[in-house]
Amino acid sequence: MHTEFTLNGELAALPHFMTSLAIGLLIGLERERSPGSRAGLRTFALVALFGTLAAMLSEKATPWLLLGGLLIVGLMMVAAYYRVKEDSADPGTTTIAAALVCYGLGAAVWYGSDTLAIMLAIITTVLLYFKAELHGITAKLSRRDLISALQFAVLTFIILPVLPDKNLGPYEAINPHQIWLMVVLISGVSLAGYVAMQLIGQRHGAILGLFGGLVSSTATTLVYARRSMENQDFTQLAVVVILIANLTVLIRLAILSAVVSPGILPQLLPVLGSGFLCGACVTGYWWYRLNQQQEVPVPEIKNPTEIRVAAAFGLIYGIVLLCSAWLSDVAGSGGLYAVALISGLTDVDAITLSSLRLFDLGKREAIHAIVAISLAFLSNTGFKLGMIFFIGNTALARQCVSGMLAAAAGVGVALLWVI
Repeated sequence: MHTEFTLNGELAALPHFMTSLAIGLLIGLERERSPGSRAGLRTFALVALFGTLAAMLSEKATPWLLLGGLLIVGLMMVAAYYRVKEDSADPGTTTIAAALVCYGLGAAVWYGSDTLAIMLAIITTVLLYFKAELHGITAKLSRRDLISALQFAVLTFIILPVLPDKNLGPYEAINPHQIWLMVVLISGVSLAGYVAMQLIGQRHGAILGLFGGLVSSTATTLVYARRSMENQDFTQLAVVVILIANLTVLIRLAILSAVVSPGILPQLLPVLGSGFLCGACVTGYWWYRLNQQQEVPVPEIKNPTEIRVAAAFGLIYGIVLLCSAWLSDVAGSGGLYAVALISGLTDVDAITLSSLRLFDLGKREAIHAIVAISLAFLSNTGFKLGMIFFIGNTALARQCVSGMLAAAAGVGVALLWVI
């Protein structure tokens, strides 16, 4: 009876070791395929099992066993590569790091973090496997791109935490922490589009409209409208890029709303979706006619995470928020709509976030926020169309009108239906 109980207790740990074995085999399979690697399937499987065993024994004896096991694995891997000739193509640092991670994942499995350990094992294997692709990405990123990432880190992890999370000022509309959180959100979305735009370069010209719309649809429209005047052959591609950038604004608004105020999405998405579908139909027609072999230069757009750019947006957002709250109190929803039409001419984000903020504070109903966002989009579309007519050539203006008005009409009709 006692023996049966003991055996059951011992076998209860078996699933942990099986999970560790699977993790080790997964990482080891990738290392086995690496020509210069000194460790493969068996080594990584044993390292993962050793991590789980060391964690189990550390509970029964001393925690130092777990640390000692880590040191042993590290020293063994270093010794294995130390015996390799100095001119070896693989210095072994990646494999050594992978072995240490594998040991740690084996230990994590014993402590009950099976799901997390498996996820990290998959991520580790992906990082190991896509070595060439990752090196290619880093080679394409310039010093300015790296500075962008560092500045975004400053915005997020240094400035944001120290700002007070309090409602201040008239109507308690100004919350420094919330304002800067919106700055971080906008900068993050813009940075993603900015980096992607630098990476794809000239290979997929029309797709630049997608990432250009994430960074700044107005700036993208300005750049390509100006280029169409310099080169008539550039017109067809410029039409597609501008129309895609304009559609991306609707995607961007949906993303911002989902992050800031997901409760409004059931009413807002039909409006944004209708505009997107109508505009996409016309855009698809022009894309079909486009010769995809054309190359197009990446537009010069300011770093979206630059401190001055971020601070300027934060200031604009705060002013729009304060004006929206004041005019909503003085003139009701009409005041909010007036701000939306004016501020939407050059920037849709500020009034969108302001409207969502007022909705979350209970100062405006969902329908008021939806109307304000829609009016801002319509105002912005009109502003970009005017810019195209004044800056671009006649063919560009004639072709862009159909797609941009289709998106505007879709938003307008859906808005009337919602109201």
